Amino acid sequence: MNTEKRSWYAVYTKPRWEKKVSKELEKKGIEVYCPLNKVLRKWSDRMKTIEEPLFKSYVFVRVDKKDITEVRYVDGVLNYVYWNCKPAVVKDEEIVAIRKFLSEYEDVEVTSYDIRPADRVMLNTGVMMGATGHILRVLSNNTVEVRIDSLGFLLTAKFEKKTIVKV
Repeated sequence: MNTEKRSWYAVYTKPRWEKKVSKELEKKGIEVYCPLNKVLRKWSDRMKTIEEPLFKSYVFVRVDKKDITEVRYVDGVLNYVYWNCKPAVVKDEEIVAIRKFLSEYEDVEVTSYDIRPADRVMLNTGVMMGATGHILRVLSNNTVEVRIDSLGFLLTAKFEKKTIVKV
C-alpha cells in the first residue's frame, strides 16, 4: 500500500472490543492503532498495572479511501466516526501526539468535551517538549487538560505549572 495516500480515521467499535478489533484489522493487513493506557488496578490480593484502551469503543485505522469499506466488514466494527457526513480524518500529528503522550504518562484520563479553546501553550520539558496545544484549565493540583482538536476528547495529565509557557 502507498502510505502517502493513506489517512487515519477513527472507527467506532462494540463496547470492550477495541483490542479484538485491532487484532482482526492487523490480520487483514490494515494499519491500526489502539492507544493503550497503563492503569494501576487493585485486586483483592495485589495491585497490578494493566493496559486498557484509552478511548473506549474507538480504534484508529490508516487506509486509502478505496479501502474504507473493507474496515466496516471486520467483526466488532460498528462504523466510522463521521464529521460533515464523511468519515472523520485524524491528522498524523495527532496520532503522533497521542503516542508521545502515552509514552510519558500513565493513568491518563479521557473525557469528551464541547467547549472552545482557551490559552495556547507550549511545553518546555519532557517528551512533549516543544509541543503546542490548547489548555482548557489548570487545576490547583497541577493537573492540566490538553485538547487535541479533531478528536473531540481531552487527554488529562499532571504537569508542573512551571513546565508550561503561554505562547
